[in-house]
Formats: sequence, structure tokens, C-alpha cells
Amino acid sequence: MAMQMGGDAGGAMADINMTPLIDVMLVLLIIFIITIPVMTNAVKIDNPLPPPPNFVPPPPPPVINLSIDFDGTLSWNGTQVTRAQMDDYILQSASQDPQPEVHITVDKFAKYDIVAKALADLQSRGMKKIGFVNNSLF
Repeated sequence: MAMQMGGDAGGAMADINMTPLIDVMLVLLIIFIITIPVMTNAVKIDNPLPPPPNFVPPPPPPVINLSIDFDGTLSWNGTQVTRAQMDDYILQSASQDPQPEVHITVDKFAKYDIVAKALADLQSRGMKKIGFVNNSLF
């Protein structure tokens, strides 16, 4: 039922056909009317969830702080040591259960050779958990 205002009888109509738009809106309205009651229904559960098991996480392993200064001095938990003394400490620590973690702090100006030897000593003597800390300085 379009109405033509002026112009030729065979010219183009300037009005928008609203029928498809109204049809789509009515279909969407019907879909919403049908689905909303389904979404608001709740299922009643008589039995609550079972209680969580009594799981206690294991305590964290001890931590050994190994620091390497710029001049090559080694510190084992704050005590200055030589490589031979460090080897004894590593053998003692590797036999512990649980095995402690080794956190290595390296000075920015330390030589790579010293750090590589310390890592090789730790790994060859059985230490498994080795990590670098304070890497944000680099």
C-alpha cells in the first residue's frame, strides 16, 4: 500500500518498503517470548555438592641462595665460599629429600666463565632445581 506523491506514473518510488522489516521484528519478538520462560526456570538440587577432599599441599622445598659477585666470589646462603667448599655443600644438599632449590643471583659484571663453572658444578653433582633470580637487572 505504497502511496505515490507526485512525479511520473512510471517513475521510481521514494518510499521504503516497511513490510519485511516489520516481519523480521515480529519473528524476533515471538522468539524472545518463547525463550525467556525457558531461561528463567531453575532446577532444584536437593543434594549439595560433596565436600572437598582433605588435601594438604606439600610444604615448599628449602631454598639455597647462591650469589656470584662481579669479582667471582661465591656466596652460599650469604656465606662466602670457595669452589671446593661449594662442592661439599652441593653434595650435602643433593642428597636431601626433598632436594632444595638453588636460586642463583649473578652480578651484572660477573664473568660468564665463573657462572658456567658454577652451573656445571651444580648439575654434575646432582642438583635438579636450579634457577636464576633478579633477571630484571639485565
